[in-house]
Amino acid sequence: MAKYMLIMRGTDESMAKMMETPFEEMLERMGRFNDELIKAGVLVAAEGLDDPSQGVVVEYGGETPIVTDGPYGETKELFGGYYILDVASKEEAIEWAKRIPAFPGTKTEIRRVPSIDEFPQDNEWIIRERAWRERTGQL
Repeated sequence: MAKYMLIMRGTDESMAKMMETPFEEMLERMGRFNDELIKAGVLVAAEGLDDPSQGVVVEYGGETPIVTDGPYGETKELFGGYYILDVASKEEAIEWAKRIPAFPGTKTEIRRVPSIDEFPQDNEWIIRERAWRERTGQL
């Protein structure tokens, strides 16, 4: 099994369509899909994000990071939420992504989440992280 992150990205148009949809309808659509993931035993985590106008961007271009309040200048593809699935393959992650009840214009980016076991186990920082994961029940 491997973990894959399904990153939900919307456009201004798909976000507008989503905002037109009654909240209860959205909860129903996403709830049914989430329930399928839970019943299949593949869901690790899932979160949606708040309105981008409520966020900030920290830009690292010079000596001092610059913080800019939302809304962002370019909103061609907003990161709106994510799923983390524990599945057998990238192909299985793709099949789940195809079933997401997304609005037209939305895209899902799929990225594998490397396991801590894939990093050098004699590295001081990996040793510390592994200990933290064990203490918090993540391993």
